[in-house]
Amino acid sequence: MPASSFLGKAGPLVLARLFTAGLTLSIPLVLARVLSLEEYGTYYQLFLIATTLYYVLPFGVVQSLYYFLPRSEEKRPWLGQTLLFMSVAGVVAAGFVWVLIGPLAKHFDNPALLAHRGTLAAYTAFLLGSFPLEISLTSQGRTKQSALAYLVSDALRAATMVVPCLLGFGLRGMMLAVAGFAFLRYVAAWVVVPRGSSGPLLRPGLWRQQLVYAAPFGAAMALAIPQQNAHLYMVAGAVAPALYALYRVGCFQLPVVDLLYTPTSEVLMVRLGELDKLGRMEEGVVAFREAAGKLAFVFLPFAAFLFAAAPEFIGALFGAKFLPAVPIFRVSVVGVVLAILPMDGVLRARGHTRAIFLSYLLKAVVTAPLVWFGVKRFGMMGGVVSWAVAEVVGKGALLVRVPAALSTPTRTLRIRDIIPWRELGKASLAAVAAAASVFLLRVGTVHAWNGLPEGLIWRALPLAVAGALFAMGYVGVLYATGVRPLRLLGSLRARRAA
Repeated sequence: MPASSFLGKAGPLVLARLFTAGLTLSIPLVLARVLSLEEYGTYYQLFLIATTLYYVLPFGVVQSLYYFLPRSEEKRPWLGQTLLFMSVAGVVAAGFVWVLIGPLAKHFDNPALLAHRGTLAAYTAFLLGSFPLEISLTSQGRTKQSALAYLVSDALRAATMVVPCLLGFGLRGMMLAVAGFAFLRYVAAWVVVPRGSSGPLLRPGLWRQQLVYAAPFGAAMALAIPQQNAHLYMVAGAVAPALYALYRVGCFQLPVVDLLYTPTSEVLMVRLGELDKLGRMEEGVVAFREAAGKLAFVFLPFAAFLFAAAPEFIGALFGAKFLPAVPIFRVSVVGVVLAILPMDGVLRARGHTRAIFLSYLLKAVVTAPLVWFGVKRFGMMGGVVSWAVAEVVGKGALLVRVPAALSTPTRTLRIRDIIPWRELGKASLAAVAAAASVFLLRVGTVHAWNGLPEGLIWRALPLAVAGALFAMGYVGVLYATGVRPLRLLGSLRARRAA
């Protein structure tokens, strides 16, 4: 498979995520309208607990499949022991939820959390147990099957979270529904994951090899996820649930980053593994620059538009009562820019997981005093700024290690050798010019927008106009610099390996 076309294998995953992104996006938008601010804050606090455990307890074992499966002839033992490990992790997660929900309810000053102890424990346990479902398929190069799994799972998840609330069953009905969804997903994982692979389901001799590889990455996640969520826990303990709802809206991100970054990074890891197996390690830097260049043309304009059109975006999606979240939201878009370089994927694919651990350790050391001081001194704005600063520090620590991971015995790379400078420059120029046009539009139309009647369509009109103006400006500048957007989009479509 040529290096220039490997990214096309991510196409089915991107398209599946694109289709379900609208469904997933509907969850917080619908709940923001049917739940009170207090219930909305409770919803976010419940899933903050679940997602923290979901990303910490796998300990890198599931992600290690990206390293072992492309290099293994018998894949079934790796899959079987991963499923077993995650089932045990799910039981541990349920225990943590059951024990910690009381102290956390006291910390958040929100006793309403206690009513959902059982359903949250079940949801977290079964969701963890099903973690290997899509990753096991992607790591074997079965991107179409993985895309289908994402499609079905995300659609069901969105339905179980939204429909009960629309029918009037409230937060309790939603929690019962998502627990049932997680159970069905767990059963599907045991049916789908081992199918079609060779070898016994378990081979004890492989446990140590997988755990030794996964341990640094798993330890990094044990540091990274609490560090990334530290500002959320700190703010949740400092403000009432209604204000916490505003803060979470300010930290809201459209699923575009996960939609494109995750499958691109996953396919990049598989590609690097294939190149290693073929003895063509020197092509790894080309694959990395191609992936980063494509992400730059999407993420830079996306971040610029969200920053420029933040009032229109928050007003249209969540309503006027959430407009105080705009300053927080503008700080949070830095996360989109930092996702341009898929650095963790490279380090994991080349076995440099210790570098990931060290970067997260540095972030944890930086985050603790920043979050404590930021929230105590500046409130919610201090919380999001402390998160942004820690993210910049962590990404910088990863960046300095990527050149070594992509170097070969015959060529030593430096940071300047791995960055797609031309793509970054053109995307930045076009994004800044288009964002400026949105700011100018607001200056000229502020009185007209304020006079619009109430209603979803009228509320979305300013965002639609700003989006159209931004898109025309961005595409126009790209054309002026020699970039053809349609050709760029075509390179992201699915195409089979030659």
